[in-house]
Amino acid sequence: MARVPALAVAALRRVRQSPGALVGQYRARRSHPTVELVNQPHPWTRALGLVAVVLLGAWLGLLIVGNVRTPVGPMNTTMTLRPSLDGGTKINVSPLGALELRSHVAPVRLDVNVDQLDPVRAQALVDHPERISGLQDEIASDVRHGTFDLALRSCVAVVSGATALGLAVYRRPRRALAAGGLALGLLTVSGGTAFATWNPNSVLEPKFSGLLSSAPSLVGNARSIVTEFDVYQKELARLVTNVTKLYDVTSTLPVYTPDPSTIRVLHVSDIHLNPASWKIIASLVEQYDINVIVDSGDTMDHGTAAENGFLEPIASLGAPYVWVRGNHDSMTTQRYLENMKNVHVLDEGRALSVAGLRFAGMGDPQFTPDRSAKLGGAQSEELAGARLASALRDQERAGRPVDVAIAHNPDAARQADGEVPLVLAGHLHHQEMEVMKYGTRLRLEGSTGGSGLRAVEGEYPDPIEASVLYLDRETRRLQAWDEIKLGGLGLTTAEVSRHLPEENQPGATPSPTPSPSLSSTQSPGSSPGSSPSSPPSLSPGSASRPSGSPSPTGR
Repeated sequence: MARVPALAVAALRRVRQSPGALVGQYRARRSHPTVELVNQPHPWTRALGLVAVVLLGAWLGLLIVGNVRTPVGPMNTTMTLRPSLDGGTKINVSPLGALELRSHVAPVRLDVNVDQLDPVRAQALVDHPERISGLQDEIASDVRHGTFDLALRSCVAVVSGATALGLAVYRRPRRALAAGGLALGLLTVSGGTAFATWNPNSVLEPKFSGLLSSAPSLVGNARSIVTEFDVYQKELARLVTNVTKLYDVTSTLPVYTPDPSTIRVLHVSDIHLNPASWKIIASLVEQYDINVIVDSGDTMDHGTAAENGFLEPIASLGAPYVWVRGNHDSMTTQRYLENMKNVHVLDEGRALSVAGLRFAGMGDPQFTPDRSAKLGGAQSEELAGARLASALRDQERAGRPVDVAIAHNPDAARQADGEVPLVLAGHLHHQEMEVMKYGTRLRLEGSTGGSGLRAVEGEYPDPIEASVLYLDRETRRLQAWDEIKLGGLGLTTAEVSRHLPEENQPGATPSPTPSPSLSSTQSPGSSPGSSPSSPPSLSPGSASRPSGSPSPTGR
């Protein structure tokens, strides 16, 4: 029995020491942490996962419920916001095609689908034409109400989609609400960016796709968009009115009526023996009521006498044909064209007046199909350009200044900088507009023959390209131009893009008078809505040469 107290005392002593033992054991565990079986995700991984859930949920929300059906004038439309890297507005006018506007820069794009024409409202416009005068205010009001409703619905769609997906993925209400809040913040920032970069004048330079013949009728003529700056509502009303007419009379498309105060030049180049080019050119001459056609060379491929029969359709194209020799055109080709009716061949700086414009041109000094001859390269092109510039100065001193100079190779054309307002060239098989150092505007045309036999050398067939240039009849200065691009071999796409020189943009500030070598009679000051200016290095809508474009010697 004596041992019982001793055992009790020992147990009591251990109990008294246990707090210290527990503390020591805790410290030992802290200094030697145990390995957990499940790794906790890194904070950055969790953040990226949440962002992915927000973006996917917002997109699904917009896709499912983020659209608004609203009337715009006589049409029923559906407005939708879509994620986009470069923003803008796309108006789908079925079955005519689409109209793209650079209206804003933001990660969201506004899609407007014209679903159908309301027969009651359309018939009311047809029966009461006087109502068309107030159509622009009605359309502007409809668009404002539609975009306001779309903004509210998009907010609900984005937040609901992100929250629902967050709840499904994380199964935690707090995480789901965080996803919804981030989605709302993202939409708010996108909307603020779109508002800050909103450009109502984007309707001046639309890009059309779909039926080629309807595009000019939707945008109006070159002079009206230069001189009438009540742009947004007026042009929007014009668009809707013309679409109404197209739906009302489906059997025929409206005829484009060019402004009589402009001279319309069809610029073609590098046809390269493509027989389809003549039908396209004839269609454009009729559609745009072209005054004169300018061909900047490479009409042929080898320049042999056997190819001359290919040129016969030129006589029946319906407009005078001004031509300069390219590096694939021989002197045999040139002599044949000189004897053709309605063709004006320019070489060695020769100048002549056609359709109210004075042209001068220089044939290409090289003929690349002749492998026995040593080619002069860029040096010979620059020398030919220098002779052209000298001829232009001679015309200026004689009191007969040239309005448009033509050369095939841009190396030659660049030598005319400062001697003429506009110089046309080709050779590189892509479209480009550039204002050179001394104020001359250089226009490079793509291949109107889709590169001919070279059409299928690349991954995709080369497009067929041409341009309609609108020049003021009094000042003979460029007012606007349409770039026309048709799908190449086996393709059926069509695009028309309207462009304006920056000095003709509404609200443009006058800049210094052009180079003194230009005649004062060519100043655009008398043209309404324009002012004398020295244009910038690249005009709106023009594109620099792609990195994959062929070199000059490759054409």
